[in-house]
Amino acid sequence: MAEVLVYVDHVDGAVRKPTLELLTLARRVGEPVAVALGNGAGDTAATLAEHGAVKVLAHEAAEYADYLVVPKVDALQAAHEAVSPAAVLVPSSAEGKEIAARLALRLGSGVITDAIDLETGDQGPVATQSVFAAAFTTKSRVSKGTPVITVKPNSAAVEAAPAAGAVEALSVSFSAAATGTKVTSRTPRESTGRPELTEAAIVVSGGRGVNGAENFGLIEALADSLGAAVGASRAAVDAGWYPHTNQVGQTGKSVSPQLYIASGISGAIQHRAGMQTSKTIVAINKDAEAPIFDLVDYGVVGDLFDVVPQLTEEVNTRKG
Repeated sequence: MAEVLVYVDHVDGAVRKPTLELLTLARRVGEPVAVALGNGAGDTAATLAEHGAVKVLAHEAAEYADYLVVPKVDALQAAHEAVSPAAVLVPSSAEGKEIAARLALRLGSGVITDAIDLETGDQGPVATQSVFAAAFTTKSRVSKGTPVITVKPNSAAVEAAPAAGAVEALSVSFSAAATGTKVTSRTPRESTGRPELTEAAIVVSGGRGVNGAENFGLIEALADSLGAAVGASRAAVDAGWYPHTNQVGQTGKSVSPQLYIASGISGAIQHRAGMQTSKTIVAINKDAEAPIFDLVDYGVVGDLFDVVPQLTEEVNTRKG
């Protein structure tokens, strides 16, 4: 069976969930070979092996932390030359998409972004995408070179499938461009204790109807009762009520959780583009004609200031 390269997103050896999802999808089209780079790369092996990696190509170097993107592209190119894979899978983050695009350009290959599923085809892996604000589902394949595919988080359930996971040192020669953009400083992001927005199984979002930054506490309380991430519409972010890092939509982040709760969000196409692939969608809005109700699984026509606190209290009661 052909091998499939999987780029490992990890923090000092702790593998992030989107990578485990990639390993699950990679097993549908070949044998996963993980590529782990940077500090703690070797420490990822046990987790990767547990989830199906037949090999782990590891390389540690200061360049991965000190410079942006290009060193990682150099390493993936080296892994591609060593393995000759059937495909390269990368998490569909902002950095992941840039890595994928640069790698595809170097390989003279096609790139597919934001895939939500993978399957085998007669002429190589076939990727499923949700496009045009999730109004259509398409199936695509790369017709030239090795397919480079980015996959949206929460597209596949993580499945354990123990494999050898043998660690092999990857030989990497950094290009002249690798040191072109240097990281000069870092500021730790203040932790909220909530899951990462794009990876969360549940997302609770607030919009214009929240009517002020001081009222986002209602949204946060519901999110915390559910162990959810907090999102915001563009209107709420533009008004300065919540940080841009939490914006869901075409100009924000794309999410695909098991449960998405939209409170006080009308459902403009810009917002729908970022959340319409959620598995179950619930909307709370006092306007019965709001466009958001056209796509929900469950809708509550009511004032969020009445509904959300009652919902939070009910969730906490049932948890207790």
